Amino acid sequence: MLRLEGVHAYYGRIHALKGVSLEVREGHICCLIGANGAGKSTTLMTISGITPIASGTVTYQGQPIHRVSPEEIVRRGIVQVPEGRRIFPNLTVQENLMLGAYLQRDKAEKLSALERSFSMFPILRERRRQPGGTLSGGEQQMLAIARALMGTPRLLLLDEPSLGLAPLIVERIMGIIRQIRDERGATILLVEQNAQAALDLSDYGYVIETGEVVQEDSARRLLEDPRVREAYLG
Repeated sequence: MLRLEGVHAYYGRIHALKGVSLEVREGHICCLIGANGAGKSTTLMTISGITPIASGTVTYQGQPIHRVSPEEIVRRGIVQVPEGRRIFPNLTVQENLMLGAYLQRDKAEKLSALERSFSMFPILRERRRQPGGTLSGGEQQMLAIARALMGTPRLLLLDEPSLGLAPLIVERIMGIIRQIRDERGATILLVEQNAQAALDLSDYGYVIETGEVVQEDSARRLLEDPRVREAYLG
């Protein structure tokens, strides 16, 4: 579904991605793990068209998208849930959700997408008239994911969904991600510092260090790999 080949990207003079190559297969959950600053978020920003690439290619469903605008990338079915959730704290839960469907012109379809989101996240239905900023951290993460789903993505990019959450909430969020794949048929690329949670959830994964992919394998084999265990699993 998605393929990165030899992708290089910079932040100013910082060489953030150094020839990253990876593949996200349709219907799977793929994770990208690594330390803080390794290039995980930059990889997602590059896929989304927000960080320009210096060289290499990003291909989605056989078509190059590395010179395509972020809006067009969303229109083609790739939606990102950013690190830190980035909801609009002064807007209500429902207003936040409706912003996720901004490309959808059909009002009936927007309302149908809203109902699907409330069915998957009942707590958001209860909180629908509350400002987003009044929600707990876990509820805000659910809102960020639900907002992305309002765009009916085929490929969902998740950037650190467990960040700052208690272990029980992390477990719940990971269960929701699996449910999105199983019930909605979405393909998922998951970026996580919580390597244990990411690998427990994923079908396969990649390890990135200082802007380079250094390892790839099934999630089970990565969990059993002594180098991964020492570096990321304590």
